[in-house]
Amino acid sequence: MSHSSDLIAGDIEGYLKAHEHKGLLRFITCGSVDDGKSTLIGRLLFESKLLFEDQLAAIEADSKKYGTQGGEMDFALLVDGLAAEREQGITIDVAYRFFSTEKRKFIVADTPGHEQYTRNMVTGASTADAAILMVDARHGILTQTRRHSFLMSLMGMRHLVVAINKMDLVDYSKARFDQIVEEYRAFAKQLGLENITFIPMSALKGDNVIEHSAKMPWYHGTTLLGYLETVELDAEHLQRSPFRMPVQWVNRPNLDFRGFTGMVASGVVRPGDQIRVQPSGKTSTVSRIYTLDGDLEEAVAGQSITLLLEDEIDISRGDVISGVDEPAHTADQFETTLVWMHEAPLLPGRPYLMKLGTQTVSATVTDIKYQVNVNTLEHTASKQLDLNGIGICTLSLNRAVAFDAYKDNHDTGGFILIDRMTNNTVGAGMLHFALRRSQNIHMQHVDIDKQARALAKGQKPAVLWFTGLSGAGKSTIANLVEKKLFTHGQHTYLLDGDNVRHGLNRDLGFTDADRVENVRRVAETAKLMVDAGLIVMSAFISPFRSERQLARDLLEAGEFIEIFVDAPLDVVEARDPKGLYKKARRGELKNFTGIDSTYEAPEAPDVHLKTSEMDAEEAADAVIAALRERGMIS
Repeated sequence: MSHSSDLIAGDIEGYLKAHEHKGLLRFITCGSVDDGKSTLIGRLLFESKLLFEDQLAAIEADSKKYGTQGGEMDFALLVDGLAAEREQGITIDVAYRFFSTEKRKFIVADTPGHEQYTRNMVTGASTADAAILMVDARHGILTQTRRHSFLMSLMGMRHLVVAINKMDLVDYSKARFDQIVEEYRAFAKQLGLENITFIPMSALKGDNVIEHSAKMPWYHGTTLLGYLETVELDAEHLQRSPFRMPVQWVNRPNLDFRGFTGMVASGVVRPGDQIRVQPSGKTSTVSRIYTLDGDLEEAVAGQSITLLLEDEIDISRGDVISGVDEPAHTADQFETTLVWMHEAPLLPGRPYLMKLGTQTVSATVTDIKYQVNVNTLEHTASKQLDLNGIGICTLSLNRAVAFDAYKDNHDTGGFILIDRMTNNTVGAGMLHFALRRSQNIHMQHVDIDKQARALAKGQKPAVLWFTGLSGAGKSTIANLVEKKLFTHGQHTYLLDGDNVRHGLNRDLGFTDADRVENVRRVAETAKLMVDAGLIVMSAFISPFRSERQLARDLLEAGEFIEIFVDAPLDVVEARDPKGLYKKARRGELKNFTGIDSTYEAPEAPDVHLKTSEMDAEEAADAVIAALRERGMIS
């Protein structure tokens, strides 16, 4: 059931129609553990009459078993649905709840208070119009209060309520309320938070939640529900912003209809408006706004539509249609804020997929400028981001995309990073601005290209990427393969792991981050050599699948041959030609692959050489045979 309405009994169709056209406010509750977030949401659900009798009976029973109110109804249990949360009395996951009043519909996200669940809180805030920051009147501003305030400023939250809760436990003291307000205003000023509303309340008792409390006659501001029913919706704000529509689908049911479907992210569009398609920059004019319910005279932010244009121009999924006078920006390098959300750390140089609106591109964090300590707001140097880490990073893409700064438009400025191997979402970020060098550096056209160079050499250029544990035989086999190719007149070059570390990569160590950068540089070098028409042998441990995939993605199809030089650990330890395994076992050599650093074996190599079963000459011949099968050499 929902809130009371006379229309429910007398005109159910009228009620449903009125309900359908209500505005929807999404908001979150956040703050420190035990400040009353779940209790507040439970109170709102109870007061809006959104509970069935069996739910009330279950909560009364659970309150006696798990509750913290001495047998009285514990409203927090309406939200804390996970068994682990009920037993511990804390919120772990983001819990979403719906309720409505005569004026609005609401979706509220109850976010975790514990530090280790910071990523969950960011998830809840990403789609919210407003935030309610809970503060326990007894304890005042705590570390987690500051942490969540920082995250609110980071996420560009435009509306913030500081709900000073549990006023009943401080005798509804105005002096205590004023003290907390003064302290928080001073802190918020450092973050640039300005649009803040302070409300003294008791979520448990209901003071100033739905109605004004007689116990705090000194407070003359709005109630919490009054605020939620009147605060400006993001959709209303976005309608005043420049027009943006990321294209989700090219709608072509027949030869006479070609439209571009998507949801309007911001602004207003009408037939006759001039538009610009980005990143291509092509322009046209809107001829129709089509929907299943008929053509529209205008479409606004939040509506899903199909645009038909007067001109036949090339538009694909991922393109952004903008107003011609205020188009989106385009770039391929950015400064961003990144929140890391995975147990495996972010390593600069490692490739990920980036999803920005309807666009999906390949992305690499090229530099972590600094990490932000969310407790103290200090900036610290960092070579990687761990779980829940927040850093200011430089992001590089494989092609230009259309975007807006996150502060201006969350839909076209917010992105996620996806692991290429597992498809897990590993990070969420906000674009700030394009780097100047991305606008000033352009590819220079050259007349002699890769095909011409390869033709002159009479061969197909490629990279033979030898990977395997130290001592497996990579360098030995690669050297033999080059000798055989050279004898047959092929133009070759061998990039060996040890040799490259004497020059190009002499500044790198053996941490995971340095290994990623080591392989990235070698892959880029190998790409240049392939462009020169050469057959390149690359003999590196290259322990991570994602970096080997990066090297493959830099080249055209068929130009990357992954060769797994496979030897069991006990075999390579017995060989130990450089004595490295003995040092690693004695603890003299840290981060040694196979001992205290992971080696991710290829899952489907192009060539699999088991060097415990064949000698180096046989292995080299197997590689030559594989090249002949692919038509790379005669």
